[in-house]
Amino acid sequence: MKNVYTVKQVNSYIKNMFTQDFMLSRIYVNGEVSNCKYHTSGHIYFSLKDESGTIACVMFAGSRSGLSFRMQEGQQVIVLGSVSVYERDGKYQLYAREIVLDGAGLLYEKFEALKRELAEMGMFAPEYKQPIPRYARTVGIVTAPTGAAVRDIINISKRRNPYVQLILYPAQVQGEGAAESIVKGIRALEEKQVDVIIVGRGGGSIEDLWAFNEEIVARAIFECRIPVISAVGHETDTTIADYVADLRAPTPSAAAELAVYEYRKVKENIYSCADTMRRLLLNRVSGERAKTERYALRLKLAHPRQKLNEKRQYAAELETVLRGRMDTALTREKHRLALCVEKMKGLSPLEKLSRGYSYIQDEQGRNVRSISRAEKGRVLTMYVTDGKIEAEVRGAEKLEYPDTGM
Repeated sequence: MKNVYTVKQVNSYIKNMFTQDFMLSRIYVNGEVSNCKYHTSGHIYFSLKDESGTIACVMFAGSRSGLSFRMQEGQQVIVLGSVSVYERDGKYQLYAREIVLDGAGLLYEKFEALKRELAEMGMFAPEYKQPIPRYARTVGIVTAPTGAAVRDIINISKRRNPYVQLILYPAQVQGEGAAESIVKGIRALEEKQVDVIIVGRGGGSIEDLWAFNEEIVARAIFECRIPVISAVGHETDTTIADYVADLRAPTPSAAAELAVYEYRKVKENIYSCADTMRRLLLNRVSGERAKTERYALRLKLAHPRQKLNEKRQYAAELETVLRGRMDTALTREKHRLALCVEKMKGLSPLEKLSRGYSYIQDEQGRNVRSISRAEKGRVLTMYVTDGKIEAEVRGAEKLEYPDTGM
């Protein structure tokens, strides 16, 4: 037997045929939802059926971000996806990437195409977004004059800050001519030079909100020199205007809160800042006063009078020390002098004379200590205790004295 294939080979071949078919790689399928099951993994398994047949479908959890509603039995939907074969079961099925309710499908496709085009042109780029003024004085509003949106904006604005001026441009926000009316409103308020513009309306279907998906509205918002806040529909509604605007608010009420600052909080902040500044100023003054007092003390210590007093005190102390040292030195010298005097007394000839000794001098005043100087006939002078005696030498005799050992 020739050309025998396994089941896996056959299924793989068929899958490859589906994959190579360009039309099946991106196809829109319209039908009624049946057998819809939300799996715990996040995948959605369902079938699409019409009067002639059924096709199995699956939307994986990673693609559910594009699903804006919960699927239910009996809904008419349009599914964008690709048809391929699940090899394990050998069955083909539709792998869904986007799902919209029937009737909105064409508009949704148009919305996605315009969104991609404007994104490629850079109209959604964050660097073109203008900052919303923090303290707006005039707020322009482009919306229907009788809708709930304008009432919400007015009520919240008055509650937050009754001093902010609101300027309403009564625009048509739905139906034929709505886009042109919105554009006129934006340009009129731009000429009025308001601080910020709110463009929006209440919620509705994609058909009701379609005016805010028009390219002329997107370009008017992008080209506006005044910051624009979009506030279209409810939080889950998204339009082209939301992407182009400088700031998107989930609801008109939220737009009012973003555009109008709360007067009471600003007033409280001002009082708080004033208290903080007063406290900081008092602290600064106290610090500077303490610093000045320290400088005054340092200046007082560094004053010439203080220096003179210190030097005078130092001189007085040196004088006291000097006097003490001089007194000590004088006392010491007096004591030494007394000792010298006593020694001199012991060596004085007069002291010797007072003890019975005499002192003999020749004519030249020399001390005569030997008979060799007392020749016969010489006149000698002898000093005794109470005077002197002059005598002539009549003779001299030499004597031997015993040795005293002195």
